[in-house]
Amino acid sequence: MKTSWRTASLVATAATVLALTTACGQDNSTTPASAARNAGATVAAGDDANPGGGTAIGAGNGYGADGTRDSTAPVTPAGKLTVAGNPELGKVLTDGSGLTLYRFDKDTADPPKSTCSGDCATTWPPVPADDATAGAGVDRALLGEVTRADGSRQLTIGGWPAYRYAKDVNSGDVNGQGVGGTWFAFAPTGKKAEPSGLPGLSVRKDPELGEIVVDREGMTVYRFMKDRAWPKSVSNCAGACLEKWPAVAPVAADDTAGVKKKGLMPFTRADGTRQMTVDCWPVYTFSGDKAPGDTNGQGVGGTWYAVSPDGKPVRAPGE
Repeated sequence: MKTSWRTASLVATAATVLALTTACGQDNSTTPASAARNAGATVAAGDDANPGGGTAIGAGNGYGADGTRDSTAPVTPAGKLTVAGNPELGKVLTDGSGLTLYRFDKDTADPPKSTCSGDCATTWPPVPADDATAGAGVDRALLGEVTRADGSRQLTIGGWPAYRYAKDVNSGDVNGQGVGGTWFAFAPTGKKAEPSGLPGLSVRKDPELGEIVVDREGMTVYRFMKDRAWPKSVSNCAGACLEKWPAVAPVAADDTAGVKKKGLMPFTRADGTRQMTVDCWPVYTFSGDKAPGDTNGQGVGGTWYAVSPDGKPVRAPGE
């Protein structure tokens, strides 16, 4: 019997849908590398994109923008600072609107002092200190303030005055990175955010735990035994839990090394944000880990464990 073109089309469409459906009930569409964010930076569903990025080219007034910004525009509050992940820079600090925060090499941190005023402050608006609070992954002790020459109070992070960039329009933009060789996005530590050289997810050999998954910053990745992977990924960590255990945001499958590809995909959380999974299990980092190599979250509450390359929980000897 001959197959009509309509029947053939329907068969092809069904095959495509089946290919995109996975065992853990998630859409297996590829997240582009530019969309990857890291620990502590859950992303609203459908907003995984990271437009811009890279080093911006200075123009116009010599500060990296054309100077057309309206200096009379109302000052935007800092809000709750959070940690976002950038495909090239790793973790960066953002304000409550998701805009990247920057530091200026010509300023000083000890004592805190801003040297950016006039046209510079139009291109690089100082971040007000008034309502700044620390969100997930941000050390409150790093937040401070400095009084500018005009009497306004500017937020400092690790002593360094904080700024936004006029050419950053969307959440996740890092167009100010490297401008003039003096402007750099903030890392969560208050230092400059710089390329880590690691993929979004990779594998590290721990002397006690063996092979475990780490994020772009080399920080240990964990899973929560109260979560679910089947028939679909479900996170049972929210609120205060999520403050302590920041969710790992989507990472492109081709931005990983040594991690099992099956079940390696993002899912949509109950709050509408997107989180990464390994073998369909939601993954997190731990706010108590302060440096790459730390595994302070291992075994916490008998429910948190480092993740093996195949997504299984890693048990230390005696656990």
